[in-house]
Amino acid sequence: MKLPNGPKTPELLQTIQLITNPLEYLDKCYQDYGDIFTIRFIGFPPLVVFSHPQGIEEIFTADQKLFNSGHANKFIQPIFGANSLLLMDGNRHQQQRRLLTPPFHGERMRAYGQLICDITQQVMNQWTIAQPFNIRSSMQEISMQVILRAVFGLNEGARFQQLKQLLSSMMSAFSSPWRSSFLFIRQLQLDLGSWSVWGGFVRQRMLADELIYAEIHRRRDNPSLLGEDILSMMMLARDQAGQPMTDTELRDELMTLLVAGYDTTTTALTWALYWIHYLPQVHKKLLTELDSLGFEPEPTAIAKLPYLSAVCSETLRIYPVGLFTFSRIVQAPIQIMGHQFEAGTSLNPCIYLTHQREDLYPEPEHFRPERFLERQFSPYEFLPFGGGNRRCIGMALAQFEMKLVLATLLSHVQLALAEPRQINPVRRGGTIAPPGNLRLIPTGWRHSSISPSIDPKIDEVTGAPINH
Repeated sequence: MKLPNGPKTPELLQTIQLITNPLEYLDKCYQDYGDIFTIRFIGFPPLVVFSHPQGIEEIFTADQKLFNSGHANKFIQPIFGANSLLLMDGNRHQQQRRLLTPPFHGERMRAYGQLICDITQQVMNQWTIAQPFNIRSSMQEISMQVILRAVFGLNEGARFQQLKQLLSSMMSAFSSPWRSSFLFIRQLQLDLGSWSVWGGFVRQRMLADELIYAEIHRRRDNPSLLGEDILSMMMLARDQAGQPMTDTELRDELMTLLVAGYDTTTTALTWALYWIHYLPQVHKKLLTELDSLGFEPEPTAIAKLPYLSAVCSETLRIYPVGLFTFSRIVQAPIQIMGHQFEAGTSLNPCIYLTHQREDLYPEPEHFRPERFLERQFSPYEFLPFGGGNRRCIGMALAQFEMKLVLATLLSHVQLALAEPRQINPVRRGGTIAPPGNLRLIPTGWRHSSISPSIDPKIDEVTGAPINH
């Protein structure tokens, strides 16, 4: 079978380029080979990459029985576990997805709105006027608390603090491009003791598992502890045969929600705060829209704001957190955009390249939220959460959280970039993120929404807060 053209460089070199300089590598491939090309990555079958909406639509709308997507994700099994939704196919995938969907829609999701705003306020109250803070660290704190409270149903306490510390450490284990290679190259996944990258991760995972299983057992033994959180709803869910999820299934799905929701939301929020404060015109328009709602608006009203929604969409467009959707491995011959693909071929819609198409997004390298107000993009043109039957199950909650966090911060405190400069994205695990040292400076409070618990710098002569 003849695959579409692609770079002829050795597989090892392509692997290194895709890990260390993914955007430059993909841009060059698109420039040289166009809408469909084939790349090679160590440990994987040749990857056929698509960036044309027609090809993506044909993949997303094809009979999903033609594909084996779960098997293509085997490389993430050490993190998520064998019972993760991401590693399932066919009827089992469909049934499990049906069980997991209710907590992420309608009234259940809206119930998390005030929680998200309160957590954001608590983190913001730790900032000091005129003292720079690391954007990513603060967004990590917000994302982690939302997950532990909304997903795990935990509040402050010993288990809360232990899980918070362990899960944060696990997510930071692959933070650099070099460490990221351990996620993708199976040969590097060697347990050489707690001092080694993979050995340290394995031990942290074991400790986290003990805490997660302990929480599951605690609720199984005392059903009165079941509440409104996602874990409780998962424990109450029943399949078509009336059977609940096993402890192992619950653990694996919890780990999937954590990893898929924590680092990705953190990265998206960090990017958004960078762009909003790097471009004064965006900041000004956003504040005008937020102020139109008055003081302390309802979370559902915030979520409907058109310009805020456009800012979030443009953030996810210009540097999508994930470069690709999940791979689809062909199970039977299929034709996509006139190309015939045989069983065993790996089809990979590329989110990044699709979002960079000049015919869809004029001047794609520019951050311009207005493009999402001027037209509506199809799910095959704008796909930051993937698509088809593999679209991210937490998409609505992630968008909701992103809007509420940004609105809460911008409405309460004035911020400025510590170093107003253009930045380049870097590889961070499986995501594309801003540099980890990006900082903001609180410069003052906004209007009557002053948070008295934020400690200002005081002018020694006048006794008044110093606002830069």
